[in-house]
Amino acid sequence: MPLPARATILIVDDDAITTDTFARILRLEGYDVTTALTCESGLEQVRTHVPDAIVLDFRMPLMDGLDFLQAIRANGVQTPVAIVTGDYFIEADSMNELRQLGAETWFKPLWADDLAGLVRKLLRSARSGSDAPPGHRPLS
Repeated sequence: MPLPARATILIVDDDAITTDTFARILRLEGYDVTTALTCESGLEQVRTHVPDAIVLDFRMPLMDGLDFLQAIRANGVQTPVAIVTGDYFIEADSMNELRQLGAETWFKPLWADDLAGLVRKLLRSARSGSDAPPGHRPLS
């Protein structure tokens, strides 16, 4: 009997240390983790394989987390997303749009237990929101 597939988590953050730290924590929790240091690279990964959950930085150069979220939602990808940011002031309009697009907002620093709990919550929301496995529709 084959082993059940492990959930795939995509981390998109322009800070390599944060990305590496989050990836290590989540791998220790048993997840398959992919990373991207730019939103553009993250979108390319979603085009080829939609992850089960996404942990996304808000402030990044060129394209920010909101732009990334708008792009995946416009293409029908309903993967659960958590915005994780060190920016404690996000404009009300941006916060409202993030909520409307289905993203939770969490603030750095995140401890290992916080990150693991956040990902478990994202995966539970994916399972409860659909009968189909989460995130299997690639971007067109």
